[in-house]
Amino acid sequence: MLGGLVFTMVATASAEVVKLQADLKGGNEVPPNSSSGSGKAEATYDTETKILSYTVTYAGLTGPAMGAHFHGPVEAGKNGGIVLPFKTVQSPIQGSATLTDNQATDLLAGKWYANIHTAMNPGGELRGQMLK
Repeated sequence: MLGGLVFTMVATASAEVVKLQADLKGGNEVPPNSSSGSGKAEATYDTETKILSYTVTYAGLTGPAMGAHFHGPVEAGKNGGIVLPFKTVQSPIQGSATLTDNQATDLLAGKWYANIHTAMNPGGELRGQMLK
């Protein structure tokens, strides 16, 4: 007899995988530079596991990459500190990291940018704001 059975539903927060990307250009640097290099940063952020996975590619730099990182939290047109260093600087750069809640909030609000540094452009040769 099913009359005595009670069905309950458990509400769960819906996990989401958010895709982000950036076009890396010298003109996006602050201040802009005339680098003919270009690149792309592509990432996914899993809201349940809090894992950010990323791939960054670039070509045409004025010299070897000397540093590469995510910077923030700032809007486009402003400079910010390093929030996540990459483990390598050679293209393609691939990695993942578990973010804090504050880091995730800033990333998803478009306040992180990818930056590639060279000896000729130590403040950054290529830059792109990470956007959904």
